[in-house]
Amino acid sequence: MPAFQDSRARYLYEAVTCGSVRHAAEKLGIVPSAVSRQISLLEEELSLILLERHRSGVVPTQAGQLILDYYRQHIAHQHDMLAKVDALRGLHSGTVSVVSGEGFAQELIEGPIRAFRTQYPQVSIALEIYGTNDIMRRVREDDAEIGLVYYAPADSHITARSTVRQPMHAIVAANHPLSSATSTTLQALTDWPVALLQGVYGIRQLVEYAEQTEKIRLSPALTSNLISVLLRFITSSQGVTLLPQCAVTTELAQGTVRAIPVNNPAFTHAEMQLITRTGRQLSPAANRFLEFCLQGMQAFREAK
Repeated sequence: MPAFQDSRARYLYEAVTCGSVRHAAEKLGIVPSAVSRQISLLEEELSLILLERHRSGVVPTQAGQLILDYYRQHIAHQHDMLAKVDALRGLHSGTVSVVSGEGFAQELIEGPIRAFRTQYPQVSIALEIYGTNDIMRRVREDDAEIGLVYYAPADSHITARSTVRQPMHAIVAANHPLSSATSTTLQALTDWPVALLQGVYGIRQLVEYAEQTEKIRLSPALTSNLISVLLRFITSSQGVTLLPQCAVTTELAQGTVRAIPVNNPAFTHAEMQLITRTGRQLSPAANRFLEFCLQGMQAFREAK
């Protein structure tokens, strides 16, 4: 069997996960030709084609997928080893990698991150914001240790460390005609301009599922990849949006918005999850931060 250099597998991995050689080069801080060269050398070593190039980007061949699986396992074993080293060193250094939806970021920063950093100031937190699909992928592929996700699809490679119900609500400005309502319906919301997140987010996927079950179609007046944009839309008296209460805790406390329950079973039973990859040994710092999330986020405290 031909030998190959493990280091070259990284270039293949980055090209596939980034979607193109150019994006991989930007991430690595090198020129695209250098990435292409390393992949070509890896193909020469194995006498196999590893990548197929299309207009939309690159995809691995069957052989390329085998190399990617090997590389991911190699990285996972490396993470486990480093976790054991961290255990010997204690919580005096290192980084905890967290991926989250934007709706959780504010409470993470003001709650668990603040408390954790007070107790462990030498450990840093790397918090990155993504849509649901990317959160799941980054946890599954060990790019992040911990994920916070809403309306997550089932995945055998993902373990939910905690799951709590977080119903979807209609969010309106404090002076909106719906602000005094005790509940509403999807049908009633069609009377108002609606702002929605884009389809890569679990929130929007849940909305689309609810639309299908009720055979109702909301025609958004505005779509965005940022919750802050949706909130600006409603606080400027332009319409309504759909979000869980955990995404607007500050605004609710300030009294600038109201959260109105929506009578739909899918909305009522929607959940948020704290996730890790199945079988992954977290670093001591990540394990401790996970405990801070369970203790410091209101939704998880109420679930106990």
